Amino acid sequence: MQEMTIGQLAEAAEVNVETVRYYHRRGLLPAPPRPIGGIRRYPAAILTRLRFIRRSQSLGFSLDEVEALLSLQDGQACNAARAIAEQKFVDVRQRIQDLSMLEVALATLVQRCSTSKGKVSCPLIDTLMNGDELTR
Repeated sequence: MQEMTIGQLAEAAEVNVETVRYYHRRGLLPAPPRPIGGIRRYPAAILTRLRFIRRSQSLGFSLDEVEALLSLQDGQACNAARAIAEQKFVDVRQRIQDLSMLEVALATLVQRCSTSKGKVSCPLIDTLMNGDELTR
């Protein structure tokens, strides 16, 4: 693949041009030199790196975590990459547990609303207004 303009790079990676610029500012993508009076040209390796960033994000990695993974990309430190992935795994498990608890709490509130037909106050609104514990 030959070199690309920023627009071509963004299109090939299915991102917005502003996303590419943002990644430059964050230091995730190196900016190629701009020839005098010319347009910057991006090598194919930048497209690979951009796709790596997007795939990592789709797996839930933050841009800070992606930056750490990119610094390890050259195969020097597989153990460090594994540690980052293991921590992400722990975070995802905790988020799933938190969401499960939220699901139960919301189901309880919905049920309370169903059983309070004709009452002046709504249990859902009362709970949210008064800061009552959601899991009761």
